[in-house]
Amino acid sequence: MPDEKLTQLADPASAIASYLDELLHTATDTARREERVQEVPWQKPVAVPDEEIPAPVVRASPTPVVPVAKPDAEMPVAPVPKPEKVEPVSKPEWSGQPFECLIFTVAGLQLAVPLILLGAIHRIEEEIRPIPGSPRWYMGLRPDRDHNLRVVDTAEWIMAGRVPDNARDNYRFVIRLDNSEWGLACDDVAQSFTLKPDEVRWRTARSKRPWLAGTVIDHMCALIDVRTMADLLVRAEREHHLDLS
Repeated sequence: MPDEKLTQLADPASAIASYLDELLHTATDTARREERVQEVPWQKPVAVPDEEIPAPVVRASPTPVVPVAKPDAEMPVAPVPKPEKVEPVSKPEWSGQPFECLIFTVAGLQLAVPLILLGAIHRIEEEIRPIPGSPRWYMGLRPDRDHNLRVVDTAEWIMAGRVPDNARDNYRFVIRLDNSEWGLACDDVAQSFTLKPDEVRWRTARSKRPWLAGTVIDHMCALIDVRTMADLLVRAEREHHLDLS
């Protein structure tokens, strides 16, 4: 009979590994499809034996020319509507040149954020004030000078359904997204480093996980599109009618 304690310890790690694999697959699948050359199927002509080819029939009668009557007035031609062109999501404006990046961890998962859009890093020194009736991904409010910082349970927000037990107990920092009123709770932060654009597998289509700008393959981490993430949180706040004042 397997050791139940070992099984319980393996489950969170398996969930994190599975989610990381899915993140990498999501970010790279679209790019690989764009790079793949699509072959157009063609059919070889079928050879027909000479004896089966019928002899052509030649007719000498000329083809009569039928005059075409010109209409008195030209009929208007209805315009043919052009199909709407679906534009891919453009790369972030900071992705065109090398940029500083910071890696932070959430429930064992590594995420990266560009320093140019990192508003601040706050240490969680006191309990964050919860809001009754709020969704699981919303931790509550953290007083920050002249306004309250909305703190997100990052694991619940990006790993819904795969969050290890008691993941919230390990949060020690809050990373503020640019100049927004939203912050991502995390376990730890690492040193920053410089990334070149070609070291990231960028996504051009984001129907799934729009906040995922791409993946840093060498570091096995997901790169966050900060402004898209903040916009999604604002939209979720409105949809849930949260009273965060």
